[in-house]
Amino acid sequence: MILAVFYVLLPVLDVLSYAEENLRARLDCVRANEQCLKEQACSTKYRTMRQCVAGGKESNFSMVAGLEAKDECRSAIDALKQSPLYNCRCKRGMKKEKNCLRIYWGMYQSLQGNDFLEDSPYEPVNSRLSDIFRLAPIIGEPAVARENNCLNAAKACNLNDTCKKYRSAYISPCTSRVSTAEVCNKRKCHKALRQFFDKVPPKHSYGMLFCSCPLSDQTACSERRRQTIVPVCSYEEKQKPNCLELQASCKTNYICKSRLADFFVNCQPEPRSLSGCLKENYADCLLAYSGLIGTVMTPNYLRSPKISVSPYCDCSNSGNNKDECDKFTEFFTENTCLRNAIQAFGNGTDVGVWQPMSPVQTTTSITTPYQRNRERNPNTIDNHINTDPAIYHFCGSLQVGHTFQRSALQEQYYLKKKKKKKKKKSLGLSSGFE
Repeated sequence: MILAVFYVLLPVLDVLSYAEENLRARLDCVRANEQCLKEQACSTKYRTMRQCVAGGKESNFSMVAGLEAKDECRSAIDALKQSPLYNCRCKRGMKKEKNCLRIYWGMYQSLQGNDFLEDSPYEPVNSRLSDIFRLAPIIGEPAVARENNCLNAAKACNLNDTCKKYRSAYISPCTSRVSTAEVCNKRKCHKALRQFFDKVPPKHSYGMLFCSCPLSDQTACSERRRQTIVPVCSYEEKQKPNCLELQASCKTNYICKSRLADFFVNCQPEPRSLSGCLKENYADCLLAYSGLIGTVMTPNYLRSPKISVSPYCDCSNSGNNKDECDKFTEFFTENTCLRNAIQAFGNGTDVGVWQPMSPVQTTTSITTPYQRNRERNPNTIDNHINTDPAIYHFCGSLQVGHTFQRSALQEQYYLKKKKKKKKKKSLGLSSGFE
């Protein structure tokens, strides 16, 4: 009997051991870089790789030219794939976030190609935050909410010390006029906003940003939600920039570039999925969206009754790039995954509480130019920043407001859990404990 149990548990233990080993091996990029620089072989290869990237794959370095240079670059990159740098990630809001992201993108550009749909530079969130959705103070269908939940969320924030502290910290720079020409210090406002969404528990920060509004008070409630991030300072400009120009500006900043990449990865729509999201994870999408707030790409709600968001930009003066610009803006304004995630928070439901499903494997091609190039030329070393519009895959829309049902197994699980809690409570009361 014991032997049989051992054989059953052995594969499980192997999986847990492998997962633990992977977790230990995965460092943030700052620590991975420090570890690499301490080892002579890794440090040498890292410097060679940096020279390859800085000079371009055709340039000379270390007195080596032509094919020899390419071989040396390739050798350095292959060696670094065995180092902790290859698998490093960063944590949003970490102490040395910008430096971490600089190291990540330097490696990513060389080893994987600079394609937003390839991966996100941020460490995946361990929890789906399902409890945040189910226990959020904003409960009720957005279309039939009876109260101004945005007002309730603001009150709840004031009663929470952390939320109140960081909210006050961004309200001050975002509302203080610098001069007659400048309404605020935008840089300080953005930094304080990033801290708010990085430090405040989602229950409160999301409560203010993704609150639902009643039909009887759509206008005032929606405007309160729109004013959450003080748009006059954090969002609006004297003139609307072109969206592609705003995107190009975002790419020059490591934090903005990284959070935009994270948004594209985690809010990718998929019309055939249960949730409308390719990754079937609302919490990750909302985290990625909130991460954009406090960058030049800061999005906000449009002045309309429906849930529609956009950065402060338009596609006028796009010339021949009008289609590319429209696709970029539609990822915000017509993003079914994001819209469903915002509504799910308002409903108090999360995709994580439904029957678990593997992410949809779409048959619609999302092969990127970089991937196609690698398939044709597997030995190619890619050192350029890929700005081809085809790197963004925009899926069709899905009707909002799906009705989701828990599986029978989950329903049984929750009922059993509820019964156990009641039983424990009754036992506690009979023994004199509360």
